[in-house]
Amino acid sequence: MSQSLADLISADGVPTGIRMWLKSSAYTRRLLLGASGDPWESASQYLSYFSQAQGLLKPDVAVIEVGELFDSWLSRNPELKPELGGKRKLSFPLRKLLEQTQPRALLAEVVEAVLAHLRGQKPLVLAMPSPRHWLQHANGLAGRGAMEVDSDSVEDAAMYIADLARAVSVYEVGGLLFEEAVGDQSSEPIDLELYRPIINVAKHYRWPLAVRLGDAGLVANTALSEIDVLITEFGLERSGMAQGVNVSSTLWSNEQLIPLMANQFYFAEVPSDERPEHVLDCLARLRG
Repeated sequence: MSQSLADLISADGVPTGIRMWLKSSAYTRRLLLGASGDPWESASQYLSYFSQAQGLLKPDVAVIEVGELFDSWLSRNPELKPELGGKRKLSFPLRKLLEQTQPRALLAEVVEAVLAHLRGQKPLVLAMPSPRHWLQHANGLAGRGAMEVDSDSVEDAAMYIADLARAVSVYEVGGLLFEEAVGDQSSEPIDLELYRPIINVAKHYRWPLAVRLGDAGLVANTALSEIDVLITEFGLERSGMAQGVNVSSTLWSNEQLIPLMANQFYFAEVPSDERPEHVLDCLARLRG
């Protein structure tokens, strides 16, 4: 039986089995496959890469970067790009991308292979850009410039992503992570209520739901209470919720780590060009 994030979080939100959650695909791809390496050409190729990356860094949570899968597939099938901009509606490029059968089938094969490899030892989390972030990214892929994101388009994006998540519901996924755009300081505060289709799907399949905030603020509403894990730069003092403290901006410069509260764990994104020896030393500091 596979693990879930819920198995590593107590009823009061204390992460009993998570000390270190990593975002490391850019680093491990460069290190293991080279600058132009692509692990997404087949499930077997991805599993070979994934198993090496896990053995190298030994994170507490196993992560599949679903957004990277679709980006990789699109780069190998560029004939679809003109179709992404076939309609003016802001949500159309994302809808067109996510409805493609080939990357969906590859995602299912990858999830099945990785779960068999993990043998229930770690939870498998599917990481995706948030609806707002993926909406913006897909429009960029369609060749569109800067745009004003409206709430209706974000809700449409959440609906398409929820449909993608349902496509792997037959597998024992351990949780979902949605990541907001990093560096987009002009964004309005994130309203998680616009992500309701995803929240409903996660609750239906009993998938713990994690959100990583970028630079934008967060609207305080009832949807926030339905998130199981919140990852932020400095942590938010909210009871009953596991919180990841993002130390990516300080860890690699050997600055002092922020002491953790009872309901917190460390989250770090590994720079793609970081030296392997330094990475291992820093991760040893995180493990404490």
